[in-house]
Amino acid sequence: MFKQLRNHFLILNLATISILMLVAFASIYTITYRNVQTDVRMDLMRISDSYLKPFDGGGGSQPPRSGQGTTANGGGFTGGQNQNTPPERAVAFMIETDSAGKQTNTKSQVEIESTVYTNALQEATAMNTDQGQFSLDGSEWAFVRQPLNGGYLYTFLDITAQQGILTNLIYTFTAVGIVMLVLLFFTSRYFANRSIRPVQDAFDKQKQFIADASHELKTPLAVINTNADVLLANPDDTIRNQSKWLHYIKGETERMSRLTGDLLYLTEMEDARTTMMHSTFDLSETAENLILTMEAVIFEKELSLDYDITPGLTIEGSSQQMQQVIMILLDNAIKYCKPRGSIRLTLHRYNQQTILSVSNTGEGIAPQHLDRIFDRFYRTDASRTRSQGGHGLGLAIAKSIVEQHGGRIEAKSTAGESTTFSVYL
Repeated sequence: MFKQLRNHFLILNLATISILMLVAFASIYTITYRNVQTDVRMDLMRISDSYLKPFDGGGGSQPPRSGQGTTANGGGFTGGQNQNTPPERAVAFMIETDSAGKQTNTKSQVEIESTVYTNALQEATAMNTDQGQFSLDGSEWAFVRQPLNGGYLYTFLDITAQQGILTNLIYTFTAVGIVMLVLLFFTSRYFANRSIRPVQDAFDKQKQFIADASHELKTPLAVINTNADVLLANPDDTIRNQSKWLHYIKGETERMSRLTGDLLYLTEMEDARTTMMHSTFDLSETAENLILTMEAVIFEKELSLDYDITPGLTIEGSSQQMQQVIMILLDNAIKYCKPRGSIRLTLHRYNQQTILSVSNTGEGIAPQHLDRIFDRFYRTDASRTRSQGGHGLGLAIAKSIVEQHGGRIEAKSTAGESTTFSVYL
């Protein structure tokens, strides 16, 4: 399912980018093509003017008649020095024809074979337009036709270089487009995998959550069902004689109630449906008051408690929820502390962070479990945890509360020695 989602994302992404690239390249090519065509037309007009201008001034000068000179140095195409001399870089020539389209005069800045004049004129007259382009002997030519002396003046310009630019532009766009699509494919695939991974992780966690919740509920339901069968098997017995089975049912019911309550609370925290009342409160006082309530439990289990709390540390948030975090950490420290072990709680401020640490001596947590210790229902020793009354949601709730307060919680442990949970606010 997630592979198909990734592939759909890739196809959509590549299709969108391909269309955008195609539009961009087409726009650039169209603009370049129009600019080239405009330059060609301007060059053609300048070349034509270099022939026509000398005869537009005063003095009664007229354009040359048919049969006058055919070279650049004499005859009808002598233009002298004027501002409209065609650019030296341009390979161009002109042909004057009569009304029947027969060649009468030619002019060129470079030496050109007579067959080129003949073939060029044939191509131009075949088009029967005032301007156009054609290919001749591997070169690209543009021409413009103007009326002159009852006939026409054809001006031809070699535009092979300009056409080469346009052709190279197409090849460049194609090469760049292919390279970009390849790079975009792998880049998009990388980011698609990264984008889908949180969704896949959330989906996997949801599946695991359903499986774990079902497992947690299955045991108390089995116990309740078994004890109910025992009660039904002795319908004439008194409640006093059946009280043992009723206590079992009540205990498992209370366990299920606590489990469902924790699940609802955790869901509300993660979905941000709970409106947390933010206020400034004294975290040091909250921790001290909680320690006083836990001292009796710690003394009863023959454990030692040491704490170091900096007075007057205040934070912004919910005093009740932070009290729950401290309670969860202390409760875990008591449950998993070794016999006659010690528990230590510290609360200090370093730089701009308030740091709460709860540690205990005991078996510790193996490194492979540290990354998952805050997952819902995760236990390092399921049988032992169940016998102690837990169901693996306490640390998940603590993490959710801490993150709601803009902090983070982490665990460090030395196997066989100690475990420390630290909250950074």
